[in-house]
Amino acid sequence: MNIYILDSMLNRMLKRKITDDLMRWKNGPRKKSLLVRGARQVGKTFSINEFGKNNYGAYIYINFEENPSYKDIFAGDRDVDTIMRKMSMAFKDKEFIPGDTLIFLDEIQNCPDARVAFKFFTQDGRYDVIGSGSLLGVLYKEVSSYPVGYEDVIDMRSLDFEEFLWAMGVGDDSIAYVRECISRKEAIDDFTLGEFEKYLKQYMLVGGMPEAVSVFRGTGHYGQAQTVMKGILGGYMDDVSKYAVGLDKNRVRATFLSIPAQLSKRNKKFTYVDIEGRKGNGRNVYGDGLSWLYDAGVIDFCHNLQKPALPLAGNKRLNAFKVYMKDTGLLVSMMEDDLSFALRDDGIYVNKGAIAENLVAEMISKNGHPLTYFERRGTLEVDFILNLKGAVTAVEAKSGGNKQSKSLDVVMSDKYGVDRGIKLERGNIHVDGKGVEHYPIFAAAFLESM
Repeated sequence: MNIYILDSMLNRMLKRKITDDLMRWKNGPRKKSLLVRGARQVGKTFSINEFGKNNYGAYIYINFEENPSYKDIFAGDRDVDTIMRKMSMAFKDKEFIPGDTLIFLDEIQNCPDARVAFKFFTQDGRYDVIGSGSLLGVLYKEVSSYPVGYEDVIDMRSLDFEEFLWAMGVGDDSIAYVRECISRKEAIDDFTLGEFEKYLKQYMLVGGMPEAVSVFRGTGHYGQAQTVMKGILGGYMDDVSKYAVGLDKNRVRATFLSIPAQLSKRNKKFTYVDIEGRKGNGRNVYGDGLSWLYDAGVIDFCHNLQKPALPLAGNKRLNAFKVYMKDTGLLVSMMEDDLSFALRDDGIYVNKGAIAENLVAEMISKNGHPLTYFERRGTLEVDFILNLKGAVTAVEAKSGGNKQSKSLDVVMSDKYGVDRGIKLERGNIHVDGKGVEHYPIFAAAFLESM
């Protein structure tokens, strides 16, 4: 069977959490127009299409990238009656049912006037509207007037680890059992622990991009999944060429391509001097490139804290940070092929912890937590500092077998007063004599259970 036909079939089997988010939005008491943001290829279009087809009597799909002529529907007067009159001429075979119609405006960054029209659709209330785009943060200047107060926003990312487990056929009862063990701080049985470690390795190598997951699920072939991911990376580079207006595109690319090397350093702190081919003042020349990559939904920032105390946002040092890829599978695809083979043999426990740390950062971020860390004078460093249910929590991600937690011991002392210490490592769940909680690395995907 053709691999692309296979992928299309398997994509229909991917259960995504955004479906529940969309249903909550649809049934909400004070519904606004909805904007779904996210990087390219994370599954926005497919998920919203399926939602629209299955939950509305009438469904209209407009893609402004494929059909730029539809931008004229939103030019001129923006009252809903005028827009719908134009839309009825463009979609003569469609019936527009007040109260039971969804209009999906895809690649909305290519039609700023459609984003402005959100306000009038929300005020009117007869038709539900969802807009989606991949580069909304990059092209924000194109929108003449943001519909502040008239739109809700959902950020969509690639599959998280739980969604990946669903795709691999893992049942909810097994996931619930692991959650319960994490919540109770009790050891997971050896068989389940081994299976979840196996799926974690697969998730690390394949990532969460729906097309790559679909191909891997259908073929079990890492190489074919890697081919998909390299194609997605190539698409990101194409976006730089097309949309990085006013920036030196070679510098944006160089900044992006430096990320694997930056994470392979001992302290993993992002430094401009480590960008290959760097010339001039790195902060001034390359900082805009990092901002562009963040706005495009490709990377996450993890800022150092002045002190590990609440409020974390108020303690950020904006000039000291680490950069992580939002999808670890894409990070692996950026590295040498030899490393990819080594990862298959030894999992996440290679490459100076770069893979393990990025994986944990991805899981933390997909749980809705901002990324921060704490480092002092190069002698004390804690990978992540989180606010877990009001408790300042220090988290270390360890790729090797070292069971010591010197940095955790220090920050949990009276000097810093951190409330909880968590170590993510190779091994089972337990609490040591110093009160440090030990979990397998995949437990980071279930932070709300801790």
